[in-house]
Amino acid sequence: MTVEFIDERFPLSVAFGASGGPERRTDVVTLGSGAETRNARWAHSRRRYDAGTGVRSLADLQAVAAFFERVRGRLCGFRFRDPFDHLSAATGPALAPTDCVIGTGDGVAGSFPLVKTYGAGPEPYRRPILKPVAGTVRVAIDGSELTEGAEFTCDTATGLVTILPAHLPPPGAVVTAGFRFDVPVRFDTDRLDMSLTHVEAGRVPTIPLVEIDLTAEEAG
Repeated sequence: MTVEFIDERFPLSVAFGASGGPERRTDVVTLGSGAETRNARWAHSRRRYDAGTGVRSLADLQAVAAFFERVRGRLCGFRFRDPFDHLSAATGPALAPTDCVIGTGDGVAGSFPLVKTYGAGPEPYRRPILKPVAGTVRVAIDGSELTEGAEFTCDTATGLVTILPAHLPPPGAVVTAGFRFDVPVRFDTDRLDMSLTHVEAGRVPTIPLVEIDLTAEEAG
């Protein structure tokens, strides 16, 4: 099997009970003076989850097992709905086309990759969003919302927004977007250790998932 990513979502009923979050890799060296030097080894965070905490029933176990077989264990990536972070908005469930700045017009360029911005100030963290949810992407130019299909398109496999030629943003215009998104992940195990006692006696199976860097895979 050569497919590296299957554009299907891990069972939502289990995902919303999962635990986990972002991980970073930083080298910290303590100097003789006691001062520290720190260097970020990763440009972007990587998320890890344990979906086992979301298993509530035998049906949940069966759904996970079926999905595990579908993606061949660790072989194929897939979509995962992060229960803590799946919206462009900083807080709350509402989405607005002005949630995140994704580019500035120059009168020529029409393609802008989706990003989610964390924090403010001179150096906020801009996270690439590669798996937006179809039908949820909203785009605006200087606050004026565009119509999907008629004025822009979004590739939900890559997160690339393309503004159609007749509606290109003029020089200096701010392009923004709001969206829901999934995280590209894979199973971080080739074995599922399941038992009926997981549900009936309160034991929770470990179902490790790890985010994958699709840009690095494509470059390789």
